[in-house]
Amino acid sequence: MTTTLEVGLAGRRYPIDIGHGLLERVDVWRSAVRGGHALIVSDAHVAPLYARRLQDALAAMQPHGANPLQVETLVLPAGETHKNLAAAATVLDALARLGATRDACVLALGGGVTGDIAGFAAACWMRGIDFLQFPTTLLAMVDASVGGKTGVDHPAGKNLIGAFHQPRAVVADLDTLATLPDRELRAGLAEVVKTACIGDAGFFAWLEAHVDALLARDGEALDHAIAVCCRFKAGVVARDERETGERALLNFGHSFGHALEAEAGYGVLLHGEAVAVGMLLAARLSTHLGMADAADTARLHALLQRIGLPVALPANTDADALLARMQLDKKNRAGALRLILWRGIGRAEIMENVDATAVRTVLL
Repeated sequence: MTTTLEVGLAGRRYPIDIGHGLLERVDVWRSAVRGGHALIVSDAHVAPLYARRLQDALAAMQPHGANPLQVETLVLPAGETHKNLAAAATVLDALARLGATRDACVLALGGGVTGDIAGFAAACWMRGIDFLQFPTTLLAMVDASVGGKTGVDHPAGKNLIGAFHQPRAVVADLDTLATLPDRELRAGLAEVVKTACIGDAGFFAWLEAHVDALLARDGEALDHAIAVCCRFKAGVVARDERETGERALLNFGHSFGHALEAEAGYGVLLHGEAVAVGMLLAARLSTHLGMADAADTARLHALLQRIGLPVALPANTDADALLARMQLDKKNRAGALRLILWRGIGRAEIMENVDATAVRTVLL
């Protein structure tokens, strides 16, 4: 069974297909591949497992034009430490060797890092060519592959270089989760929890009841959680594609988390692990500012702990260094801290001009 959702934007729409065996289901995503050139971008962990399946599926397609579809696969080093301009340049070089024209497409096969790099390169090549997302991690399925945020990291901060570039389609083959390491599964669940935190208290309660099933990779539980998250995010993106308002809520925990990732050194903490800590810091700050009850923070702490995610800053974390990185966050305006806080589970809120002294208090 395949669940098909849709992201509806001004003047265009694209599907999110969620199901099993979708890498080979060319009938599901064939219409999203236009032109005569296709570049599969994957990483050293994912490519040996799944790149051949996608490459064979593309090779079996009937081309749109008179000539066969030219398909190449580029394998990048795995991990956040390689999410930089050099990686994007490697993709651009591969497109040049392929002779990719403006109707070419890039197929991102992997997790959020691969999708970000491949999508950013697609946004840059000839001022923007098609790309498709084939997420293979839970985190990418529920968050990174949907919404068109692409980019790479800079030593000064995470995702500071990037572009909004929507995919032509998102194809989430749930079979790929079978090879996902346990640590990556837990990191992906952090983004699932985030969805509940910002806008769905009922889903938060469902997660509390089904966390063991999710950790055991129960198919029905994972299918439900992924569909709920994608449906929620698709609605937010449709209403605010460029993050001028409501979409910023999706960054709950991320200002803290991104600063923590950069300060610890990219790759030391997985993105979801940093976001888990970041959500708790945002919740504690909300309580400190009199916005929310500490009981909701306790529920969040307990759920993240059951999942096996970190719930405290690493030892010897420099509060002032973290705060300095947060002050460079993209969501800030006119040099003032702009954070996503909450009024309790399911009720996130954008807060302008947050007092840096109060933020520092929860970092100590």
